[in-house]
Amino acid sequence: MHKQALIQYLLLLGDSALVQGQRLCEWCGKAPALEEELALMNVGLDLVGQARNWLDYAAELLDDGRDADALAFRRDERAYRNLLLVEQPNGDYAVTMLKQFLYDAWHHATLEALGASRDERIAGIAAKALKEVTYHLRRSGEWVQRLGGGTDESRRRMLEAIPTLWRFTVELSVANDGEVQLANAGVGADPARIAQHWLNTVTAIFASVDLPLPKAASHFYLDGRKGLHSEHLGLLLAEMQCLPRAYPDATW
Repeated sequence: MHKQALIQYLLLLGDSALVQGQRLCEWCGKAPALEEELALMNVGLDLVGQARNWLDYAAELLDDGRDADALAFRRDERAYRNLLLVEQPNGDYAVTMLKQFLYDAWHHATLEALGASRDERIAGIAAKALKEVTYHLRRSGEWVQRLGGGTDESRRRMLEAIPTLWRFTVELSVANDGEVQLANAGVGADPARIAQHWLNTVTAIFASVDLPLPKAASHFYLDGRKGLHSEHLGLLLAEMQCLPRAYPDATW
């Protein structure tokens, strides 16, 4: 059970980073400013690199002949374990940056905790990724403040983005039995502590520009950890996986 729980946990971390990185890359050529396009692509590349590290480890534990590339490009949506939040469409820039911030706040708290994991492989990956995600969180938090406390138009868009995304945050505060088991074994992050750190971070940023903090999200009928995704993931994977599926033996 411990091995299976660990594999699912690694897929949660890897798939979430990969899907969020793919979403950010969709802004290539479409960002509101050149500097923002470069920043988004850099964050996206950071996340893809982190995803490879988690998926490499998952592939080793699965030991079924697949590598990280096969896990990324040859699984169907039901086999993905990413958070529902990251697969949601980019929307306008307020939606994109709020989604990034909500994910970053969870991601940062998770990586910080995993740096003390009893699993040396996990601790090493987390420590390296934390340096990048610390910057991600600072940047996305500042954008939430800039848009939420800026012009009437930017604030209106941020106020509209909050209810659009908030229902998907339920997964950031609810853990499954496997995650609890890993936390008790000192391998995974404590879900309750992560949820509290996430809420504290979000509350502080929202309060700094007087954005309303919604009530805690209630149970949602979809569950990314179980492969029950929204309709958006399939479309994202179709675009992301089309080349390696069409030419599975191609080399660069």
